[in-house]
Amino acid sequence: NIYTSMNVDRLHQLLKGIFKDHTWEWNDIYVAEKASELIDERFFALPRFCYNRQFGNKLTRVKQWTGSEYKDMLKVWLAALAPLLKGHPNHRKFLKSVTDFILIAGYHSHTETALRYLQDALHGISRNIHLFLPYHHKQSISKIHKIHSLFHYIECIKEMGSADNSDTKVSEAAHKNLIKDGYRASNKVDYIPQMLRWETR
Repeated sequence: NIYTSMNVDRLHQLLKGIFKDHTWEWNDIYVAEKASELIDERFFALPRFCYNRQFGNKLTRVKQWTGSEYKDMLKVWLAALAPLLKGHPNHRKFLKSVTDFILIAGYHSHTETALRYLQDALHGISRNIHLFLPYHHKQSISKIHKIHSLFHYIECIKEMGSADNSDTKVSEAAHKNLIKDGYRASNKVDYIPQMLRWETR
């Protein structure tokens, strides 16, 4: 079975996939019906504290984020967005379940208790995801591959170890040397052969 050779990817499946591409976008669309500027205001109003990143007042206008920025957003987004979802407790429960799942899946090791917490977070996602599915064109969990992958995390962790063993953030660090520096060294015209020559020097 070829699928048994595939492991989970915390960076692209959870942080960039579930958090940014799905949950964040859905919540942004939902809140935008009231006023998207409120999101910027809420993040800007977060008190300064050690190890908490300050996002300024133009958060929703940023198009590209790094993995570490996603993690920093994940730490504070419940506090920032909860007042905007006042009167919608199940929406907040869904966001909390997503947050719990991503954070617990990122543990360096997992006990049976931690895996039960992960399962509880998955149940919370399953119970309340229908609230946000109308904002996705597929409107089905099974058709959204990164959400469907959540149901295999516990099995993969039991068989292959913690998710940070297969996190692609390690290879992402090579982009600077393998891609960006090579591109800068080219003349920006027909740059791929130049980059390849640069790499083999």
